Amino acid sequence: MKSIVRFATISLVLAIALGFTGCSSLVKVKRPVKVHPVLTPLQTANTEQLVAEVNRLAAIKSIRGKVDLQFQDTSFAESGIAEKYRTADGTVTVQRPGQILLVIQVPFFTTDVAQMTSDGMRFRVAILQGDQKYRRFVMGTNEASYPEGDKTGSTNESADKDKKAVQTQRAVSVLSNLRPQHITEALLINPIKVADGTGYVYAQSETYEDEPDPRVQADKNARVVRGYYVLDELSPPTNGFAKVIRRFWFDRVGTGGTRLARMQNYDNRGVLTTDVVYGEMRPFGEQAVMLPSLIELTRPQDRYKININYQAPESVRLDHSYPPEAFVLQNKWGLPEKNLDETKKPAPANR
Repeated sequence: MKSIVRFATISLVLAIALGFTGCSSLVKVKRPVKVHPVLTPLQTANTEQLVAEVNRLAAIKSIRGKVDLQFQDTSFAESGIAEKYRTADGTVTVQRPGQILLVIQVPFFTTDVAQMTSDGMRFRVAILQGDQKYRRFVMGTNEASYPEGDKTGSTNESADKDKKAVQTQRAVSVLSNLRPQHITEALLINPIKVADGTGYVYAQSETYEDEPDPRVQADKNARVVRGYYVLDELSPPTNGFAKVIRRFWFDRVGTGGTRLARMQNYDNRGVLTTDVVYGEMRPFGEQAVMLPSLIELTRPQDRYKININYQAPESVRLDHSYPPEAFVLQNKWGLPEKNLDETKKPAPANR
């Protein structure tokens, strides 16, 4: 009997000891999990302040300056391939409402590759370089939708072709399909008019994005979490439904207040048509107005991307008035003309 009691006692002690050991392991054993740090400090702002920042940028009436341009063809993005072309020099002049003159040149030379204008209603594009069959004067209407233009071939060009010539032809192809009014919309943001009677609704929210670490001391593949405010511009509700027209992203990180970092435009079906990312703010012109010095414009449906980098923001001319005829390009080169409105075919019924 004593042996049975002693065995039971020992078993109970062992059970209690093992139980405490298990609890101790559950409580004390830690496995560190690496998470991406949140960038700080985070600025705070209300909807009125966000609207005021957009309208501050929208107060600029005109901009003229030298820029670096880089084009990227995203036609093969679904396959993980994008074709990026060499940086070109450019002079851009934009003026409200929706006017633009863009001259693109070969770097270090004064040779024009292309010139483009839009008067707010119609656009004109002169392609001046490349094979003769690609040199043309293209005209069209800003709001119209046209079939995709000519392509100069795939990435598998024949070996006997000069590589530089092939790249030039591809770049010319991208320029042929570029629409100058898309650049105007990115450089001259349309204002937000809350009390204009249109019935547009504005909604503020916050979000956090996982991004590459921009800090100088960061490792190559390091990532961080950045905080944003999102301001949605919604169409007047119909039968209880509204549509997103524009979406503004404001960077909250730093000490200088919130900064407009991104603007997205949507069509009536909710399809993303334009995605603009705005870089570092720098003082522009004699007035030292703080404006984004780098603009990355992506047109997902048109399958191209443009990086616009102002070479010398302090030398940019702001709010000068230009005559309307400056934004109507004339075919002074005698190029073959192509009016897209005359050659446009009816769109399929299911488009």
